[in-house]
Amino acid sequence: MTILGIDEVGRGPWAGPLVVGAVALENSQDEIWAVLDDSKKLTQKKREQLSPLIIKNAKLSGLGYVESNELDEIGLASALKLATMRAIINAMKDGNNSVSQGVTSAPSIKTVADFNRLVSKLQKPTPKFTEIIIDGTINFLKGTVLENLVTVLPKADSKIKEVSAASIIAKVSRDNYMKTLSKKYPEYGFDKHVGYGTATHKKSLVEFGPCPEHRFSFRPVAEIAGLENKKQMPESPTTKKGSHAESIIADFLQSSGHKILARNYKTRFYEIDIISATPEHIYFTEVKYRKSSNNGTPLEYIDYKKKRKISFAADSFMNYLSKKLGRELDNLPSPILAAGSVSGPEFTFDSWTVLTD
Repeated sequence: MTILGIDEVGRGPWAGPLVVGAVALENSQDEIWAVLDDSKKLTQKKREQLSPLIIKNAKLSGLGYVESNELDEIGLASALKLATMRAIINAMKDGNNSVSQGVTSAPSIKTVADFNRLVSKLQKPTPKFTEIIIDGTINFLKGTVLENLVTVLPKADSKIKEVSAASIIAKVSRDNYMKTLSKKYPEYGFDKHVGYGTATHKKSLVEFGPCPEHRFSFRPVAEIAGLENKKQMPESPTTKKGSHAESIIADFLQSSGHKILARNYKTRFYEIDIISATPEHIYFTEVKYRKSSNNGTPLEYIDYKKKRKISFAADSFMNYLSKKLGRELDNLPSPILAAGSVSGPEFTFDSWTVLTD
């Protein structure tokens, strides 16, 4: 009998991915595994020592990631199921190589049908495991072809060595991911609290606003970001005047050599009036219609909070584009924030200005 242990890390943080580990051991009674325990009971140093040992010696090991924006879209319950399915397929398909490669190795599993198809293929001719033990009380594989192999067990990460191992590799992988994020977003201290809702994290959120790695479906983040309804961003429908003004600015950008990628681009958590591109840059333009050209320049209505929202929208879109194209952000045109204004009953073009720090 081969047991595949399953455990998750990152259910409660305000930022960063949800990660599930899946591990099968050749012989869980072997002396080498005597030190395995719930990752929360081990020191960081001990976890970091054990993780590569598990990866090297386990029969199977894999990770399943669901990133924060995906979690926001599908909800925590569905994210737990999806991360579990991804972890299992990674373990079955790639053995322990999937762990060393990290988040980029996650297969393109979106649905139960995707999972069932791959499991049916990979479990033949000889099953890779005969039982699955999931830490907790919920069968994340309910409705899949593996449903009947599952045993759910509270505190399994302290009782079953395979589950202990899964918790350790998931914890180490997620912590390392958050340390990498701290270099990209140093203002949040992700290397210290790894995304959890500490007082320090809350303070930085209030001061700097959210970044694309934050979970906007979580109430504390939604409240700080000014989203009163955590399920959906409040939307003010684009007025005819606003739409006409956007057309004027879009025409100007096209005449200046820009390609318009999107207008009035909306997601649940942000919106961008115009996204345009040149070979060197991608521009994110906020458009303002004014009754009179005497009412000030675009820079006068872009205050600190407004600029933070535009910056967040740009970062979020660039992360989405990077994942969609399968390209690193460094290999994409750099994002530029801009503001354009149109005024008067004749909708006269006033200006288009790049926003500087």
